Amino acid sequence: MPTLVSFDIDGTLEAGDPPGPVTMNMVRKAQAHGCIVGSSSDRPIPVQQAIWDRHGIEVSFVSSKQGLPEVKERFPAEAYYHIGDTDLDRQFALAAGFRFVWMDEGSTEPWILD
Repeated sequence: MPTLVSFDIDGTLEAGDPPGPVTMNMVRKAQAHGCIVGSSSDRPIPVQQAIWDRHGIEVSFVSSKQGLPEVKERFPAEAYYHIGDTDLDRQFALAAGFRFVWMDEGSTEPWILD
């Protein structure tokens, strides 16, 4: 089964405001390794989708942070990760049964297991 990785945007992804340490190439690498990727952010869904479109990345989902339980229901996976930069990100991730990774630890790409 694949691994699912949900990214917060602001403060987490390089495309965020403020920019974070997780690069769009890291997202592409996760996809290349078979991960299901998308975003769960405070930003409106169309704004999240526009960021992915601007970078030419086709994601499997865009969601609010509060929507992480629904993401988990929609996509069976071996492991679920949410990468974020705030305690609120952590709270929503853990409540939904996701492993939480702080954005600065995301640079180690712990969702890639090879």
